[in-house]
Amino acid sequence: MPSGPRLPEPRIPDEVTGKELDRAVHQQLRTLSKENADGVAKHLVMVAAYLAADELDPALAHAETAARRAGRVPAAREALGMVAYRRGDYARALTEFRTVRRLSGSSHLLPLMVDCERGLGRHDRALDLAASPEAATLTAEEKVELAIVVSGVRRDLGQEDAALLALQVPQLRRGPGPATCRLHYAYADALLHLGRVDEARQWFLKAVAGDPENETDAVERLEELDGVDVTDLGDDEDPEGEDVADEDGDDRRVGS
Repeated sequence: MPSGPRLPEPRIPDEVTGKELDRAVHQQLRTLSKENADGVAKHLVMVAAYLAADELDPALAHAETAARRAGRVPAAREALGMVAYRRGDYARALTEFRTVRRLSGSSHLLPLMVDCERGLGRHDRALDLAASPEAATLTAEEKVELAIVVSGVRRDLGQEDAALLALQVPQLRRGPGPATCRLHYAYADALLHLGRVDEARQWFLKAVAGDPENETDAVERLEELDGVDVTDLGDDEDPEGEDVADEDGDDRRVGS
């Protein structure tokens, strides 16, 4: 980032040490002086804490400070990009994510980059980016995230069948669990948009079974459909007494 006059930095509580960060981030910070690395680490901890609390203004202040002090450290630029993304500043987020890819050589932020293009209304560019060779380098989890975003892009374009098809990735056939609940939810939602209510209900049930932390609003969606009370189901129970784990389906989106 371009240097400028030194600005006042946001306060860091005494209990924050910077050691809370992952080892991989500390490895990146080794390119800095020890004093600077320690300060940037603390600001990155604060970014994560404020993002978790959904307090985006102080998160931005700490992220901008970290990026100003460590402009060539991928973790600092990624933190700034994540805050911008959460604030809906997709142009800035996309710029930061591109910088991370250039600095690190990693394409792990590709799903978010595609979603930024979508947020900017550039749907064709989003689809082109999603189909780029870098997509093949993503982990299974990242490919799920990308599928959810692509499905959302297709829906924005009124391509409901293509939105469903985009979600039919191998992970869709996995049983209910935290790693698949958003995918199952997205697939259910796509089915519902196609008027396939009974199938949608089954996938919402799978989303509920794998979502003990209520990351999705699958319970509420089921209640909207038919008033089914699934809040007391045990972890090992199938909501309708049937095995739905083998059914085809998929749904997911970073922001569908």
